[in-house]
Amino acid sequence: MPAQLFDQLHNDWQKVLSPLEAHILGLQKQISSQELAPEFADVFRSLSKPIGEAKVVIFGQDPYPTEGHAHGLAFSVDQSVSPLPPTLRNIFTELSDDVGSQPVHGDLSGWFEQGVLLINRILSTTVGSSMGHSSIGWQEITNAVAAELGKRNVVGILWGKYAGELSPYFRQDWIIQSVHPSPLSAYRGFFGSKPFSSSNQILIKNGMLPIDW
Repeated sequence: MPAQLFDQLHNDWQKVLSPLEAHILGLQKQISSQELAPEFADVFRSLSKPIGEAKVVIFGQDPYPTEGHAHGLAFSVDQSVSPLPPTLRNIFTELSDDVGSQPVHGDLSGWFEQGVLLINRILSTTVGSSMGHSSIGWQEITNAVAAELGKRNVVGILWGKYAGELSPYFRQDWIIQSVHPSPLSAYRGFFGSKPFSSSNQILIKNGMLPIDW
C-alpha cells in the first residue's frame, strides 16, 4: 500500500499544508479506489523535495490522462514513453528555439533535481478523462503551494488559464505567463514566449545559478 497522501509530502510541505491535512484526507478518500493518473504513489511527487531547493515552479493544468503517461511531475513522462504527448512536444519545440536544448526523452526529472518544481493546478485525474478531478478540491492545495512559493525567490512559470489564476501569489517581476502549450493553444502565445531563458535571466539577476534546461 503506498504511503497515505499526506505522508508522501516532504516535511517542509507537511508543515505548510498542515492546516489542510483533513482536506487532503478527504481527497484521498475520493480518489484512492479509482484508476488514477498519475498512480496514487506519485500524486504528491512534485512536493517530495525541500521547499528551499525550489528556484522555479512550472504550473500546468492537470495530469496527462493517457495510461502510463503521468508520473507525478507536470508535463513529464517516463523515458520509455514514445511518441511524446503533443503538449510535451510543443514544450520541447519552444525549448529548442529558446535555449537550443534538444532532449532525447520526455522525463523532466533532471529539471526537478535542479530545483524546478513541476506541478499541475489539479494533481490527479482518472485514466482516460481529462480534467476528471477538476472539481474535487485540488485547487485549495495548489493555492497554498503557490502562496508559499510566492513568498520566496522562486520564478513562477504559469502556463494556461488555470495556472494563471495563481499569478496574484507571485511578485510580478518573478512571473512568466502564457497560454498553455497544448496543441489547442500553443500557437496563440506559447511559441516565442521564451520561458526558459527568461526564467534564467531572473535567477541570474538575483544572484542565483541558472537552470541547465
